[in-house]
Amino acid sequence: MALLEVKNISKQYKNTKALSDVNFSVKEGEFVSIIGPSGAGKSTLLRCINRMVEANYGEIIFDGSHVLNLNKKDLRKLRAKIGMIFQHYNLVYRLSVVENTLHGRLGYKSTIEGIMGRYTEEEKKQAFDILEKLGLSEEVFKRCDELSGGQKQRVGIARALIQNPKMILCDEPIASLDPSSSKVIMDHLKNVSKEMGITCLVNLHQVDVAIKYSDRIIGVNSGKVVFDGSPEELNNEKIYEIYGAEAGNLIID
Repeated sequence: MALLEVKNISKQYKNTKALSDVNFSVKEGEFVSIIGPSGAGKSTLLRCINRMVEANYGEIIFDGSHVLNLNKKDLRKLRAKIGMIFQHYNLVYRLSVVENTLHGRLGYKSTIEGIMGRYTEEEKKQAFDILEKLGLSEEVFKRCDELSGGQKQRVGIARALIQNPKMILCDEPIASLDPSSSKVIMDHLKNVSKEMGITCLVNLHQVDVAIKYSDRIIGVNSGKVVFDGSPEELNNEKIYEIYGAEAGNLIID
């Protein structure tokens, strides 16, 4: 049974067609990477799934809900089930690690509760437990502007996890990180998928990373899906098809 179904999704920005008839589905607990050159439409695709960007055409079904038909109230409920991790972290840097983590609960709060920062003891305990699992026990009360890039991204993962999501969308989560920090982040995301059964849909620019961590890889070029298969099926011919002129540096030995 598919947790997510994307059917014929298209998105136009003025004179640019960002997505064109995109189709795929994702099973519960699956780790799927979306790869492709810059400007291929990867970020737009991810943002169409939780309606941060509105698709012009098509259908998205997540956990039985027709996403594009939801009103504001129901969309807010749906977004609580979908965590989001960003390339540039999207943290509130003057706030502490644990405060940023607890922001993941805002989708479950009234406006007043959110403004007042009212969280239950259970939510606070969950935040500390998640941060411990992510190796951030020593940093819980630090301001986020004191952290390294890798630590900031782990806070981003914690904020997503405290939502108790069914799926996490990760938009280039390691693009701003060095190789060592990138490995830590990808290992955590893989554990989230494997041990917690949370579906992960990850935009990546690194073909080798996608091959190492994914159950499945979707290749996008010029807003179209040109590859959808297992890491084993991603040969050099397919890489050329996905990346075109950029493929030279990405060839698999």
